[in-house]
Amino acid sequence: MISALRGALASAMGQEIELVQRRTYQEITGALLDGSVDAAWTCGYPFLQHRAELSLLGVPVWRGEPLYQSYLIVAEDDPATSLTDLRGGTHAFSDPDSNSGFLVTASDIARMGEAPDKFFSRAIFTYGHRNVVRAVAGGLTRSGSVDGYVWEVLNNVEPDLTARIKIIDRSEKLGFPPFVARSDRMAEAGTIACAAALKSLDQTDQGQTVLRLLYLDGVTAAEPSLFDGIAARMTVMGGG
Repeated sequence: MISALRGALASAMGQEIELVQRRTYQEITGALLDGSVDAAWTCGYPFLQHRAELSLLGVPVWRGEPLYQSYLIVAEDDPATSLTDLRGGTHAFSDPDSNSGFLVTASDIARMGEAPDKFFSRAIFTYGHRNVVRAVAGGLTRSGSVDGYVWEVLNNVEPDLTARIKIIDRSEKLGFPPFVARSDRMAEAGTIACAAALKSLDQTDQGQTVLRLLYLDGVTAAEPSLFDGIAARMTVMGGG
């Protein structure tokens, strides 16, 4: 998929490009802000955390909308039916800067007047949504917070894994993880070309191959208001 994406973007931009992968959102944001990378596919949460410095290049469209949900998951045979049933258990988050993998559940707990480190007996960060699913399926934790898009893709490509899990809650629909660049570089030719290449993926054979691999419909222009739901949850946490 990485190779296909690199080829599609390079072809559309008319230049060679390098795709760089990082383990955490903090590393991705740091690379953007210090200029080590020109653009990044990140999450709505760090985008809003650095709203003064970052601008949108485009937002993926999944199942007809630039939106997704956070899923709260437990083992298939777990009796829990809601977040409150998980009090005192162990929990897997994906990343402290992830909306679906941390902020949604943390803000739900904050609305109860509590904090995750008190609500759960132990919480871990797996630094990957697939790792959250594996942690719950393998019994490392009782529950987990996972990106609904990633879950649905896993349900297609690794059904044996997701069959060991059940979803007990879904968040409201929120702005899909966006492509962003530094605001002060938005007028640069390379940034403009990157934005155009992303939004034209559905118009070329190479791009359509990438979109099929990613289970996406395309990439569309969007306004920051798309992420108002995430901003509201940041406010609950005292960070917005």
